[in-house]
Amino acid sequence: MPSRSRHAATAARRVLVTGAASGLGLALVRAFVARGDQVLATDLQTERPDVLPSAAAYLPLDVRSDEAWDAALAHVRETWGGLDLLVNNAGVAAGGRIDVATMDEWRWIVDINLLGVVRGCRTFTPLFKEQGRGHIVNTASLAGLVHAPGMSAYNTVKAGVVALSETLSHELAPHGIDVSVVCPSFFRTNLGDSFQGADTEMEDAGRRMVSGSRRSAGQVAQVVVRGIDARRDVILTDREGHVAWRAKRFVRPAYTAVMKRAAARRLGA
Repeated sequence: MPSRSRHAATAARRVLVTGAASGLGLALVRAFVARGDQVLATDLQTERPDVLPSAAAYLPLDVRSDEAWDAALAHVRETWGGLDLLVNNAGVAAGGRIDVATMDEWRWIVDINLLGVVRGCRTFTPLFKEQGRGHIVNTASLAGLVHAPGMSAYNTVKAGVVALSETLSHELAPHGIDVSVVCPSFFRTNLGDSFQGADTEMEDAGRRMVSGSRRSAGQVAQVVVRGIDARRDVILTDREGHVAWRAKRFVRPAYTAVMKRAAARRLGA
């Protein structure tokens, strides 16, 4: 079994970030570059997005494509000879009541938000095992821990990312591989632009919560980077997240009552 080798928290790392051209992904790329890390930013665009820092390299990557993930692994091996940190961040938003959202919406968000993360983990785990070290960071959401009404598909895939991350944190620990899951509450980003479902009422509510947040993607990214440096298993990025998660764990009846009131208010029950 490989020995559990560690870099110092301040050492420069080789980092791959998916969904890096906007939102939290872009903010993380900027934070990693500022920290002194070598960064490979990836996203859907064929051409390098102008918003990326000049110090970051770029590679097109559709997280739904096994072939694209294979190409990313080959690029990392050829360019760096290895990888220290994989950040599975790419994702889309969806909101919808169970009897309004379509099955096509479910397939779309599962393929990107859940299976996109699975593909990244499957692709790079063999390399991390070869190295005897590595760190996988999966972006979920507070919705993966706290399940508000009217968001069945989004809650489900994000809960899946949380479950996958916890499973891998146990499974890969003997190989010197850390796994963290990021669970932010709402923050200002362009994630709402990806809404495209049938339940427009729920999606409009989601856009309002995103645009009305006091937190920026940059602020969230700073908290995430500190959590990664500390190798936290679960990275909660804001006070609301800590309160909601503790309420669910330790005051479950009160949490359930709040969620039922929210359903009655939002869904007209």
